[in-house]
Amino acid sequence: MSNRQELMERIVAESQRHYAAYVLFNQAMADHLRMHPTDLQCLSLLDRESGPVTTGRIAEITGLTPGSASRLVDRLEKAGLAVRQADPNDRRRSLVALTPEVRARVAEAWERPGTAYGELLAGYTDDELELIADYLNRATGVALGNVKLLGPATS
Repeated sequence: MSNRQELMERIVAESQRHYAAYVLFNQAMADHLRMHPTDLQCLSLLDRESGPVTTGRIAEITGLTPGSASRLVDRLEKAGLAVRQADPNDRRRSLVALTPEVRARVAEAWERPGTAYGELLAGYTDDELELIADYLNRATGVALGNVKLLGPATS
């Protein structure tokens, strides 16, 4: 077996362990915050947007169908995690934003894990960090592309 083949197999194995560990971490974080794991991930994705977004955009970034995204927003709003507000550029549609309270709760919960991840990343050179960021970006694209290939998700 070639060195490259061994390395590829190691990356696949480590990726599977990483994804499984992250799913468990996400569940623990969601339990800590007393929310559904899918809601927590949606909040994380919304937090990465530059501002309030449409329900259609939520469908795009989550891989949910428009109807499922609308039900997700209904659930987030009912739980006090997000609010709908009128779009200042088009009064016929609404935008979804996180509440300041949920932003603060999630930020506080992330302090300890965020510090640990920061310490982990501090051990890498700038070139290595660039490579890690590139891999994560590309892997995200592959994951989202496969969400679409596997069919519509439901909330």
